[in-house]
Amino acid sequence: MAVTERVLAAMNTKDEGFFKALGARIAQIRKDRGLTQQQVADHLGVAQQTLAHYEVGRARIAASLLPPLAEILDVSIEEILTGQPVYRAAGKRGPTSRLQQQVEAISQLPKAKQRLLVEMLDAVLAHPAT
Repeated sequence: MAVTERVLAAMNTKDEGFFKALGARIAQIRKDRGLTQQQVADHLGVAQQTLAHYEVGRARIAASLLPPLAEILDVSIEEILTGQPVYRAAGKRGPTSRLQQQVEAISQLPKAKQRLLVEMLDAVLAHPAT
C-alpha cells in the first residue's frame, strides 16, 4: 500500500470514529430531550431514516444542519461536536466556572446518585454557616 493510500485509510478511520461518536451524542441528547427521530428529522427537513443513519454514523451530517439541530436540541453546536457543554453567563466570556463544571458532571450521573447529591446539598444549604 502506498504512503498516500495509508494516510487516506487512517484519515477515513479517524473520520469514521468521529462521526460514530457524533451520531451517538446526537441520539443521546435527542433522547434526553424526549424527542423522537421523526420530530428532529422533520425540523431538519430530512427523512427519519436519514437521521437514523446520522445517529449510528453510517452517514455524515452536513455542517449546514448543525445550527438547526442545535436549536431543536437546545444545546450549542460545540456541545454537539465535542460533548462538552458550554455555560456562559450573559455578557461573560471565558471558561466555565468550577461550579458549573460540577453541575454538568452531576447531571451526567445516574438519577439515584443525583438525588443523593441533591439531598446532601439541601442539608448543607438548610444550615448555612453563620
